[in-house]
Amino acid sequence: MSNRISVICITGTREKLQMGAMVASVGAATGADVTVFLSMNALPYFVKDSTEVAPSEGEMGRVMDAEPGVPDYKELFQQAVELGDAKILPCPMVMDVLKLSKDDLMDEVGPVTGLTKFLSDAEGSQVFTF
Repeated sequence: MSNRISVICITGTREKLQMGAMVASVGAATGADVTVFLSMNALPYFVKDSTEVAPSEGEMGRVMDAEPGVPDYKELFQQAVELGDAKILPCPMVMDVLKLSKDDLMDEVGPVTGLTKFLSDAEGSQVFTF
């Protein structure tokens, strides 16, 4: 099994962002080389100082929102970076469409990286899409 994990986050729902964050944080904590690619509807939730909350698509999301002690997906992604040196890379096309610069994104988000580079680097890794 590869010790490299590549996560593609493209949806903007609480459950899928949460699962992507859990894969990234657990992978990083166990020593895997983790890279997360943020694109499409996921990227807007990583804008610095944004208070927008990802909507739940089902019962589990609503339960996670209401249950105290469930770490938020942003917190889990931050832990992946801080504890495991995971890389979180934003999609340049979506940044252009949303008129965002790298400075507009949370500090944990790394350099702007195109899909071609991400996929090239992901070769041979375990790939998860959320």
